[in-house]
Amino acid sequence: MNVLIIGGGGREHALAWKIRQSSLVDQLYCAPGNPGMRDVIAVPESDLQALADFAEKNAIGLTMVGPEAPLCAGIVDLFRARGLRIVGPDRHAAQLEGSKSFAKDFMRRHGIPTADATTFDNEAGALAYLRRHGAPIVIKADGLAAGKGVIVAMTMAEAEEALRSCFGGAFGQAGNRVLLEECLFGEEASILALCDGKSIIPLASSQDHKRALDGDLGPNTGGMGAYSPAPIVTDELWQEIDRLVLQPFLSGCRRDALNFRGVIYAGLMLTAKGPKVLEFNVRFGDPETQAILMRLDSDLVEALVATADQCLADIRLCWSPKAAVCVVMAARGYPGSYAKGAAISGLGDAEAGGAVVFHAGTAVKDGRMVTAGGRVLGVTALGDDIAAAVANAYDAVAKISWDGAQFRRDIAHRALGK
Repeated sequence: MNVLIIGGGGREHALAWKIRQSSLVDQLYCAPGNPGMRDVIAVPESDLQALADFAEKNAIGLTMVGPEAPLCAGIVDLFRARGLRIVGPDRHAAQLEGSKSFAKDFMRRHGIPTADATTFDNEAGALAYLRRHGAPIVIKADGLAAGKGVIVAMTMAEAEEALRSCFGGAFGQAGNRVLLEECLFGEEASILALCDGKSIIPLASSQDHKRALDGDLGPNTGGMGAYSPAPIVTDELWQEIDRLVLQPFLSGCRRDALNFRGVIYAGLMLTAKGPKVLEFNVRFGDPETQAILMRLDSDLVEALVATADQCLADIRLCWSPKAAVCVVMAARGYPGSYAKGAAISGLGDAEAGGAVVFHAGTAVKDGRMVTAGGRVLGVTALGDDIAAAVANAYDAVAKISWDGAQFRRDIAHRALGK
């Protein structure tokens, strides 16, 4: 069959890399893709009509949506109305990511453990609540903010500044409504699962690194690295997560008549009182996908088709016993302002040792690969254990350079400390 991937970041490059391995695929297209991906088409991910037209004209048998914005804009509704097979929730169900208040109400309604939170539509009310409850506290822009609309404020000054930033337009319309949320403590884990509305199948566990700097310091980013599996997610904890989060999510979708045939991502805080959901995303995570797919031994396309066709009960996923680590190389200044256009060297040398370099923010200029985004590359490697995968990933990172490259040097530090 012909397959279409929508998106152009590191997650989509990883999806393309894995999908190309399937014997079910005749031709793969990536819209808009990036220079690390082949067979790119010049259709932006925001032009839903053009994407649907392309899918019809090119007999696309499966469309995989990478980013959240097209899902929240209703691309699944459009494709299915045209009889096109697509993986993802419809527009209504995509509010589980598109609106944090919608997700919070869903969790409360279906008994899924999560942090206490209160929603505000105006700055004055939010500030009054903040001054009553104090810090630490978490401030969340309600809408989509490219992974940057969450501020963990440890002091009142930080919290007040975050609130004024949200209501002042720092996140556009996403910040017109704000959640003030209980600050949870513990270790985080990322749990992704395929869900077809009838069945739910978890993928391998992983852990992301949101903070920009070593030691989990600095501002939140879209993710500076990830590893899989996450040792903290033991067999016993898996059973608890399935009972408290995944199965209630599935039954909640049924009860609320949510048309969810895609990937659900539960960002968890593993507290002393058990796992609690920090957020839901309705697509593959980035950079967790890069690490997870390196370990998947099964045919991803077969699983995605089953998800879209509501046949997941027939799927069994097989995983490599090896560990995978992804180190994100970013432009200097990210997640703030950063320069573009720096020439990148060493990509071939990095992959010669077995690592895979997933492109996230690159472009070609005058025949040379250059930086074109905040997160530029996701350097990913396997190893017999986490320590070996870390060593292999950083060996590859050391071979890549450009003016202004930055990356964390402690990816998987929690796993190495266990």
